[in-house]
Formats: sequence, C-alpha cells, structure tokens
Amino acid sequence: MTVKVSERDDAHMSHEGLAAGVRIWDVYQQDLLVGMFHNEHDALAYQHELEAQEAVRAEIHHGAMSESGKLANLA
Repeated sequence: MTVKVSERDDAHMSHEGLAAGVRIWDVYQQDLLVGMFHNEHDALAYQHELEAQEAVRAEIHHGAMSESGKLANLA
C-alpha cells in the first residue's frame, strides 16, 4: 500500500489561507486523501501510523492464508 505526504500547492489553497500564510500537508493512501495537517511533522507521523497498521494487516492476512493452506493439506 502506498502512503504519500505532500505539501498542498498554492493553486489548491483558499485565498484566505494564502493571505494568512497557512501551509497544509496532505496525506494520501492509495491516491485517496486521508488526512490534512498544518505541519509536516504531524503528517509524517500519520503516514508512519498508516504504514504500521497496514503492515499488521498484511501479517494477519499472510498468517491466515498460511493456516488455511495447512488445513487444506490435512484434508
């Protein structure tokens, strides 16, 4: 699974946000926007959290597939 962090460009900011000097970091998971943060540190922390959750899900899925293969071999 791909999780990306990118700073929002000025073309996608409101005029008010630009005038106030607001910066936004977007977090995308599989090309879907899943989070918006006012600082890069929080965006990167969320990226790492999503990646860790995905690793756990992948391990659970892999373990379940291994167990179903073992059961099929017993039959």
